[in-house]
Amino acid sequence: MGSILGIVITLGMVFGGYLIAGGKMEIILHSLPYEIMIIGGAAVGAFFVGNSFAVIKQSGGDIVRALAGPKWKRSDYQDLLCLMYELLRVAKESPVQAEAHIEIPHESTIFSRYPKIAKDHEALDIICDTIRSILMNFDNPIQVEDLLEKQLEALHHESLHGGHALQKMADALPALGIVAAVLGVIKTMASIDKPPEVLGQLIGGALVGTFLGVFLAYSLVGPLAEKIMAIREEEHSFYKLIRETIVAHLQMHSPQMCIEVARRNIPSHDRPNFAEVEDALKALKKEAA
Repeated sequence: MGSILGIVITLGMVFGGYLIAGGKMEIILHSLPYEIMIIGGAAVGAFFVGNSFAVIKQSGGDIVRALAGPKWKRSDYQDLLCLMYELLRVAKESPVQAEAHIEIPHESTIFSRYPKIAKDHEALDIICDTIRSILMNFDNPIQVEDLLEKQLEALHHESLHGGHALQKMADALPALGIVAAVLGVIKTMASIDKPPEVLGQLIGGALVGTFLGVFLAYSLVGPLAEKIMAIREEEHSFYKLIRETIVAHLQMHSPQMCIEVARRNIPSHDRPNFAEVEDALKALKKEAA
């Protein structure tokens, strides 16, 4: 919602200010389809040339996510804490039962209580693969933390590909605007024998290309790329909680203390307070009893 509001404000202020200053939209509207075709087509074509299909597909999903907001909400962080609490409690009491949950997570009664997390392949892989390794005696806290750090770093790096690709497009748009403007000047020079009012319209149309390239770069595509990378950075903290919880578990802390360690690493605007988590864990204990 914030991104959409920002786009509306930008369009309103830029073109509203232009009209209030006495500018005429006819020249812009007349040139806009051709300029968008030249600049937008060249930008999209270069985007396809410079990126793999996977990155192109990811970029499309990133744009939707930038408009919709981060994937993980405050309630999802609390659900992750509860999920990890249940898994670590079972792993401590009965490794055999824990193995049953992680080997077939889609049939697990624990994972079924948190469907959004269970549908996320990255979270599921990190949780299940790491607990499986621990059950196979790969339980050195330092080694496990190092392994998880490398896995999370690789995951985070891949998640930023779409944002970086869009940022490169934003960097190229001003130059593509100049390309469109030069073509407009060429068109104008071919009509040099026309009256001044006709030449004025042609030159104005050529300058629309420069305007459009700069406007799209710094008012739309650039901020969108920045928003995507900020969202990806925020979402990365969700996966880091898994690492914090498991490492605390390997350091022989109780499941409840592991959850508290992780809770304090949640970004402040999404962090449930101690009482909220305590109430959620009490509800789980009552249900288990």
